[in-house]
Amino acid sequence: MSCKAEPLRTLGTCYYPEHWPQEQWAIDAKLMVETGLAWVRIGEFAWSRLELNPGELNWGWMDRAVEILGAAGLKIIMGTPTATPPRWMLDKYPDMLAFDDEGRPRKFGSRRHYCFSHLGYRQECARITRLLGERYGSNPFVGAWQTDNEYGCHDTTLSYSNSALLGFRAWLREKYLTPEALNLAWGNVFWSMEYNSFEQIDFPHLTVTEANPSHIMDFKRFSSDMVVEFNRVQTEVLRGLTDAPLLHNYMGRTIEFDHFKVGQDLDIATWDSYPLGFLEDRSNQSDAYKEKFMSQGDPDFQAFHHDLYRSVGKGRWWVMEQQPGPVNWAPFNPAPLPGMVRLWTWEAFAHGAETVSYFRWRQVPFAQEQMHAGLLRPDSEPAPGLAEAAKVALEIKQMPEVDVKQASIAIVFGYQSAWAWETQPQGQNFDYFSLVFDFYRALRKLGLSIDIISPDCQDLSEYKVVLMPGLFHVPSSLAEVLNDFKGLAILGPRTGAKTLDMQIPKNMPPNIAGFDCIVDYVQSLRPGVDVTLAKGGSFIHWAEKISGSAPVRELTQAGDIAIMGTDKLWYLAGWPDEVALQRILSDAC
Repeated sequence: MSCKAEPLRTLGTCYYPEHWPQEQWAIDAKLMVETGLAWVRIGEFAWSRLELNPGELNWGWMDRAVEILGAAGLKIIMGTPTATPPRWMLDKYPDMLAFDDEGRPRKFGSRRHYCFSHLGYRQECARITRLLGERYGSNPFVGAWQTDNEYGCHDTTLSYSNSALLGFRAWLREKYLTPEALNLAWGNVFWSMEYNSFEQIDFPHLTVTEANPSHIMDFKRFSSDMVVEFNRVQTEVLRGLTDAPLLHNYMGRTIEFDHFKVGQDLDIATWDSYPLGFLEDRSNQSDAYKEKFMSQGDPDFQAFHHDLYRSVGKGRWWVMEQQPGPVNWAPFNPAPLPGMVRLWTWEAFAHGAETVSYFRWRQVPFAQEQMHAGLLRPDSEPAPGLAEAAKVALEIKQMPEVDVKQASIAIVFGYQSAWAWETQPQGQNFDYFSLVFDFYRALRKLGLSIDIISPDCQDLSEYKVVLMPGLFHVPSSLAEVLNDFKGLAILGPRTGAKTLDMQIPKNMPPNIAGFDCIVDYVQSLRPGVDVTLAKGGSFIHWAEKISGSAPVRELTQAGDIAIMGTDKLWYLAGWPDEVALQRILSDAC
C-alpha cells in the first residue's frame, strides 16, 4: 500500500456557526487556535440557512464565517449539506424519501431522509455543490471538502422506494441484458421463480419465507452502487472547481456499502470514532466485557477501523469526528476515563492519521444532540476534553517527523462477503465482521501491525502473511496474485464458498486451483457447543468437514481434519476460538 503522510500531525474540530451568534465566532476561533487546533469543519448540515427557499440563496453569513475562521489561522473543511435536505425540497420532490423494508417512508424531521436512487435529488445535490464550489473552491481558507455526512448511518443505504425499484430494474437490465440470463444466474427454476421481463422483478423482501439469496445479493450490490454514484455526482462537480482534497466521513461497523469503491473517487478517507458509543451500540461482546471497558472502549475496535480506512484512503486518512466526552445515542452513555481523549488521539496518529478532529466544539443546548458533549460546555466553559486536546497539540510540536510503513501482515476484508453471510448465515452466530475482527484481535495480541486490504488488491509481494477469513468469493485477480505470492496465505472458514451469483461452485469450496482441499459439508454450532482441537482450543460457531490430498496440519480431538495446508496456503475448517487463534497465528507468524 502506497502511503503518503504529512510530516506534522494536526488537530481540528467540528463547528456550526449557524448555531451561535455571529459575535461569538471570532471568540471561538481565537480559542480554537490557542488550544492548538488547525482545522475546522463547517457547513455539512446548513442547507436550510444557505437556501431558505428554492433559489433564494443567503451567502452572507457563510462568507463571514469563512473569513473570521480563516483569518484567525484555521483551515476550513467545507461540507456539502446534502445529508440534510431542507423541508422545501420535500415539497419539490415528494417521492425523494427512502422507504424501509416494511414500505414506510423515512420522513422529514431529522436527517438522511433521502433515497440514493432519486435522480431529481441527485440533481439538486449537484446544484448546491456547484454553487458552493464556485463560491469557495478557490478560497485560500478552504483546505478540504467533505461530501455529505456519514453515508449509510441510521440504516439508510437500503431503500425500498419506487425510485429504488425503477433503478434496481434498470441496473439488472444493464447487468444481465435478458430475463433468461438473470433466471439462470439466480437459479430461478427453483420454486418456479422465473421472470419473463425485468418489470416483473420486485424487491427481495416481504416474501413468505426467505427470498432468493442471489436476488438479495444483487439488491445489496445495486444499493451500494447507488451510494457510489451519489457520491460521484458531487466529486465530479468539485474536481472542476477546487484543487483541495476531497473526503468523506465514514462510520464504524457500517458494512452496507462498499467503502473501497466510494474511496476511489476521493483523496482522503475519514471516519467518525466514538469508542464508548460503538462499544455499547455496535459490539457483539458480552455485558461483562462492555462493563469492563465502558469508559475506555474496546481496545481493538478503533484500531481496526484506523487500519481499514488507511486502506480505503489509499494511505491517507483522518479521524473527522473524535468522541470528546459522553455521547447521546448509545443505549448507555458513560464518560471517558481521564486521559482517554488524549489516548484515542495518539492511537489514531500511531496508525497513520494525518488529522484528528473532535466532535464537537461546543455542546449544543437544543434539538436532538443536546446531550452530546463537546470540547466546551453549552455555557462556553471548558469541558474535560479541551485540556486533553490542548495537551496533544503541545506534544505534537515535540514529535519528530514520521512516515507510515506497510505492515508485513494483511487481512483481506470484503464488503460483499458481509452481505453474503447476512443473506445466508446458516447459523445466527455467523457474523462476517466478528469473524474478521477475531482474527484482527488475535494478531494485535501478538504485537503485530496489520494492513486491512480490499479483495481487489493487485499486489501482495510486500506481505509475509495474508489472511482471508470468510471471503465468500475469491476474485480471479486475487487468485492469480495468490498463486505468485511468496508468503503464507491463511483461508477459511467459508472462503471461496460461493460464486459471484451466490451459488456453490462446481469445483466445491474453497475452489482454489492447485489446492486439493474440498469442503464436504458445513455445520453451524449452537452457543456453548464447540469442536475441540487436538493441539488446544476449539472451533466455535462454525465447523466444516474437509477432505483432499493437501497435507493435513492439524486434527480435531475426534480425528477430523481441522487444518490442511502447504508451506504457502492453509485452510481452516472452522472458526477458531481465542486460544486456538493465538496458537495458530503465532505458529504462522
